[in-house]
Amino acid sequence: MKIAAIEVYGYELTYAHGEYVMSGGRAAQSQASTLVRLVTDSGEEGWGESCTLGGTYLPAFAGGTRESVRAMAPALIGLDPTNLALIHQQMNAVLLGQESAKSAIDIACWDLLGKTAGLPIARLIGGIAQPDFPLYEAVPLSSPAAMAEFVRLRQREGINRFQLKVGNDPYEDAERTRRVVEACDKDAVIVADANGGWNVQAAVVAVREMAGLDIIVEQPCRDTADCALVQRMSSLPLSMDESVVNAAELYRAKYDAGAVSVNIKLARVGGITGAVRMRDLAQDLGMTIVIEDVWGGDVTSAAVAHVAASTRAEALLHASFFNDWTKEHVAGYQPRSEQGRGTAPQAPGLGIKVDRDLLGQPLFRVDCHE
Repeated sequence: MKIAAIEVYGYELTYAHGEYVMSGGRAAQSQASTLVRLVTDSGEEGWGESCTLGGTYLPAFAGGTRESVRAMAPALIGLDPTNLALIHQQMNAVLLGQESAKSAIDIACWDLLGKTAGLPIARLIGGIAQPDFPLYEAVPLSSPAAMAEFVRLRQREGINRFQLKVGNDPYEDAERTRRVVEACDKDAVIVADANGGWNVQAAVVAVREMAGLDIIVEQPCRDTADCALVQRMSSLPLSMDESVVNAAELYRAKYDAGAVSVNIKLARVGGITGAVRMRDLAQDLGMTIVIEDVWGGDVTSAAVAHVAASTRAEALLHASFFNDWTKEHVAGYQPRSEQGRGTAPQAPGLGIKVDRDLLGQPLFRVDCHE
């Protein structure tokens, strides 16, 4: 099997709850997502997706993701997509970093590998460790009353795990968190996520004001070393996210910052391949894990589902199905959550079927004739 062509599609993903707001004024009603289709010489296709959540969340943006795929594509034509080691070797030989673009290609390769083996991806990356798993939903940054009402409404749909957005004024953030805790059931899992939005002083004030609440604080400052300073003055468990980009940072997160949990986003670590490597390290380190991506739709949710389903139940804090958060569905709104829990598709590869008629013409195509 050889890659004969690589196509890139773009589409807009609209946030299902109006406006998605994070710390520092980062807000959007929609995001530009990128789909990659690998076509083999035998006519098989594999799909991958990467969505950057704008250009200020991580050092990546939709245009850069697409141009990075364009730059790497000629080096991949003619390669066996099921040989993931060679695929990553060639991508790294063309571009340093650019994990968002590499993630979409990696996911598409795993889709093809699963189809070739006749197995769902989850069975190829460790097996089905749990038939279903808990999902969380983000609570956009707003007034304390509005955030409390958001969780009340979502609890009616079976969600009882929430990541509430904080990271602005620490006193207001503490009030937001208290109101959400009061609105939630006693068994709810609540994470106060600053997305690196506090400086050290604000973060210290925030964790002092939140002391005694049954919550996890996530990524209070942008840098791991600053998070470590804050954690020394905090009684709350710490989760790390944006600054954990490789194994070395994972070790720093645990042993320097004292983190007990880590968020693993596929597009931040180069796709399913990097996520599985990081997940297995975190499991061995005794940390809990959130499996998700930066943003996305059906294809992203399917990829996340396979990694989550193959993660040990005691290690998985929760996962995210972004196709529950967005309105557009390119694969029939599959996989589908139920009462706050997700499952991995059972068909080979990603286990979903992308409807190309919904996408229109590709933004570009690179094939063996170029």
